[in-house]
Amino acid sequence: MSAVEVPLAGERKRGLPGDFAIWIFIFAELLVFGVFFLSYAFTRASHVDLFNQYQQHLDRSSGAINTIVLISSSFFVVRAVNAIKHGASALCARWLGLAVLFGGIFVWIKLLEFSAKYAEGISLSTNTFYMFYLSLTLFHFMHVLMGMVILSAVAVKSARGDYSIENHVGVETGASYWHMVDLVWIVLFPLVYVMH
Repeated sequence: MSAVEVPLAGERKRGLPGDFAIWIFIFAELLVFGVFFLSYAFTRASHVDLFNQYQQHLDRSSGAINTIVLISSSFFVVRAVNAIKHGASALCARWLGLAVLFGGIFVWIKLLEFSAKYAEGISLSTNTFYMFYLSLTLFHFMHVLMGMVILSAVAVKSARGDYSIENHVGVETGASYWHMVDLVWIVLFPLVYVMH
C-alpha cells in the first residue's frame, strides 16, 4: 500500500494562482478583448490609409507613460503577493496601495486624453478608427477601475491581517485580475497607437 502524500503547512498544490472562478472570468474577458483586437485588425486591413492618418493624432507619449505605469503597478502587485507569502500582511497592503496609486495615475492620464479628444469633437461616430480607439480604450479603462476597486478591497483586508502565509488566495486572485488588465494594455497600446 502506498503512502498518501500530505502537503506541508502553508504549501498549496501547484496550479493557477488565486480562486479558480477568477480564471474563468479572466479567460472570458481575454476572449472578448481578443475578438475586439481581431475586429480592429481586419477592419484596419480594409482601411489602412484612414487608420494610419488618424492614428497620428493619438498621444503616443501618454500611451507610453501609461504602459510604464501599468507595468510598474504589476511589479508592485508581485511584491505584494511575495510579501503575504512571507507573512508580511502590512507590507502586502502597502505594495497593493502603491499599485492602486499607479492605477490612479493611469486613469488620470487617460481622462486627460479622453477630454482632449472630446474637446476636439471626437466621438464614436467620428469615423471607424475613432470608433475602435474609443471603444477599446474605454472598455480597458473600465477594467482598470474595476481592478483598482478589487486591489483596494484586498489591501484593506490585508492591512486588517485577514490574509496569512496559509491563506492568501484573495491576494493572488486580485493580483491575477490586475495582471490581466496589464497584459491587455501591453497588446492594446502597440496595436492601436503604434503599429502601421
